[in-house]
Amino acid sequence: VHQSKLDFFCKLGYGKQDICKVLENLGQEALEDDVLKELIRMGSKPQALESQAQPSPLKLIARGSCSASPGSKWLEEDESDSSDHLRPIVIDGSNVAMSHGNKEVFSCWGIQLAVDWFRERGHKYIKVFVPLWRKEPPRQDSPIADQHILEELERQSILVYTPSRKVKGKRVVCYDDRYIVKVAYEKDGVIVSNDHYRDLQNENPEWKWFIEQRLLMYSFVSNRFMPPDDPLGRHGPTLNNFLSKKPVLPEPKWQPCPYGKKCTYGNKCKFYHPERPHQAQLSVADELRAKIKVSLSLGKEEEQRSH
Repeated sequence: VHQSKLDFFCKLGYGKQDICKVLENLGQEALEDDVLKELIRMGSKPQALESQAQPSPLKLIARGSCSASPGSKWLEEDESDSSDHLRPIVIDGSNVAMSHGNKEVFSCWGIQLAVDWFRERGHKYIKVFVPLWRKEPPRQDSPIADQHILEELERQSILVYTPSRKVKGKRVVCYDDRYIVKVAYEKDGVIVSNDHYRDLQNENPEWKWFIEQRLLMYSFVSNRFMPPDDPLGRHGPTLNNFLSKKPVLPEPKWQPCPYGKKCTYGNKCKFYHPERPHQAQLSVADELRAKIKVSLSLGKEEEQRSH
């Protein structure tokens, strides 16, 4: 048990000394989730694996994968990823599937819709996290639809199962949200979920900022995956800039004045007035003063003529 856990966290990139120290404190039977949480609390950070030829600083082997090779590419940097201008995508599979299934059914088709949407945009690095127990046959209290999609996505090295097991008939599940946030943070990517991860925000200040700035929420409209055009609000970046490593600033354009002809700012107005392209933009008060001056001058001229 000790060796298997040591190997597991070594593949995450943690040092053997830190792992052994945590296992001594928590005991050999400690759950993976507790060990990972303690490593994070200690401030231990994953390091590049010097003993392996692969250059990736973070490697895990997907549970249930057919390949037992240590060079599994499920979390490796894609060849074009380093030069790609699009951010890596990490999808909360459980959140997306339950949202598509109206919180009643774990709908794997919703995950496929989300993956296809990012693929069409050209994203190369897409990972979906789902608990391992979702591979089990569906039960009445936890229905699942289109389960074969999970197998296909795993075969494509897109879907990753987070560990889970049964102890004395009870299911022990690792906290998959921590895997999602951790991988997205280390890849400098985007989290796709409608979950705010408030517990993880309180756990790590760096994660708090990251979740606030890199969380992409979404909706399903008639089997259509739809993230918002303004992920961080109307004054934030556009969706394209949000998903890009190198945001493109839009060219400055004249915005028409929302008040139109009723605008009272005159030449102080910062917006465009198409109704007066070649005229001095006077305020309403200035226009009234100008009209009064004209009427007064005309009145004086008529008086002089009458005399």
